[in-house]
Amino acid sequence: MKTVRILMRSLREYRKASLQAPLFMVGEAGLECILPLMMAELIDTLTGNSMGPILRIGLALVVMAMISLACGVLSGVRAATAAAGLARNLRQDLFYRVQEFSFADIDRFSTSSLVTRMTTDVTNVQNAYQMIIRVAVRVPLMVIFSIIMALTINARLALIFIIMLPFLGGALVGLAAYVFPIFQRIFKKYDALNNSVQENLSAIRVVKSFVTEEHEKTKFRAASQEVRKDFTYAEKILALNGPIMVFFIYVALMLVNYLGARVVVASGATELTTGEFSSLMTYGVQILASMMMLAFIFVMVSMSVESANRIAEVIEHRPTLTSPTGGLKEVPDGEVRFEGVSFRYTADAEADVLHGIDLTIPSGSTLGIVGGTGSAKTTLIQLISRLYDATSGRVSVGGVDVREYDLESLRDAVAVVLQKNVLFAGTIKENLRWGDPDATDAELIHACELAQADEFVRQFPDGYDTRIEQGGTNVSGGQKQRLCIARALLKKPQILILDDSTSAVDTRTDALIRRAFAEEIPDTTKIIIAQRLSSVEHADQIIVLDDGRILERGTHAELMALGGEYQQIYESQNRTSQTQEVA
Repeated sequence: MKTVRILMRSLREYRKASLQAPLFMVGEAGLECILPLMMAELIDTLTGNSMGPILRIGLALVVMAMISLACGVLSGVRAATAAAGLARNLRQDLFYRVQEFSFADIDRFSTSSLVTRMTTDVTNVQNAYQMIIRVAVRVPLMVIFSIIMALTINARLALIFIIMLPFLGGALVGLAAYVFPIFQRIFKKYDALNNSVQENLSAIRVVKSFVTEEHEKTKFRAASQEVRKDFTYAEKILALNGPIMVFFIYVALMLVNYLGARVVVASGATELTTGEFSSLMTYGVQILASMMMLAFIFVMVSMSVESANRIAEVIEHRPTLTSPTGGLKEVPDGEVRFEGVSFRYTADAEADVLHGIDLTIPSGSTLGIVGGTGSAKTTLIQLISRLYDATSGRVSVGGVDVREYDLESLRDAVAVVLQKNVLFAGTIKENLRWGDPDATDAELIHACELAQADEFVRQFPDGYDTRIEQGGTNVSGGQKQRLCIARALLKKPQILILDDSTSAVDTRTDALIRRAFAEEIPDTTKIIIAQRLSSVEHADQIIVLDDGRILERGTHAELMALGGEYQQIYESQNRTSQTQEVA
């Protein structure tokens, strides 16, 4: 019931349609249950003496059938409107909730699982909801009305139908209890299947370059086969609904047929007329049809229960990082300070990723960060904009603990350019205006000039109106990086973080970008993560990270004089460059 309450909050403007659908269905079911009684009266008036009663009853039957049809159509339309509206709102609520998630929340659910919940799971709930507010209302009404009408005709014969109902209900409940764990397992495998597809498509160039298409096909086929096996097994179990329903209902119909015929013959049609016997059989058929429909609904609902739980889990999940009440809206300056900061991704992780980091970055200065793969360079800078919270210690920006800022204000003061940059489908102008929606064309061009992107943009036939394909597949890696740097500059941030974001550009272009930073944004704090030491050797301060610890710190000259890790990296890169020049 908790899950139902959570999902029903998403109905909102579709509550009226959700109420109208069952109301119209009540009218349809009520009229359909009256029709057999009218038919019984019509049969019993077929004496051959007069057409008057037959025409009167026949006309009433036609009018009632038309009204019942109209109620059914209106019920179907309103049910479809409500179900589609609920699905739209659920996807919207899920998407909005995901936008509030921290990186830790995304890690917990996984991207592929969130996609499955917003697509497959929502569709399952939509189909089930449409069935519930329309057909699931019709079924009990038809069963109840049919039994009541049957009781008014002949109570003893109607008891046969009543006795059968507990057996049918018990069979449905038993099957539900058996298949529910299977559907839980199926949706977890759906997540794994979607993850396989997402991973393959995002890395399709790598797959093709290593000619591993067959391996990927085999992996996908195995995941798909697992889903098929479980789904087939569950469907086989649920398919037992039909035969069970048919068996019990036909047994009931045969008993009523046999016993009713004996009553008609024995009483000379005084205790049970021919018309009444006919209508009694019609009510039996209506009960059969309703129970068969109930079996179909049962399959739909069984599939959707786990989907509903998965949707509710995301909607109810409270992000691990939230803005404090009355959080600060203004960031005074770009000073960044780490005070005894340690961090681990999860509470049950075996060890910290960062260990006792103490670091001060004055406002307007440039910090270079170097270190091997897995040394936690990216993790360190993610704490500044509070994409994660420090496990212990304190991170401050502008002299204020980052946890005291309004999240939107803090992140708006920080611009991050990643190594794996993302451009969205749209024009170059539209992509650049992610940094500042109100930026003028002149500001866009100036930012691109600083990022050394203006020259190649103007070489495109459509210039700044050139359309970027999804993911930026129609521009090179270096062009993508420069456009993303320009986009970040348009934010006019107080802190600019470049996470190895010039790795795909040549050293000359890299130097021009750094010179532009020094001349154009001197008051912005710049943090540069780089594998290439030439990108950071002019920084005011450089730190060398190793296994989440600051191994060395100082200027380029100081670190070279120290003769430690930094010097070894520098000399290694210089030897490599000299070897390449000779070659």
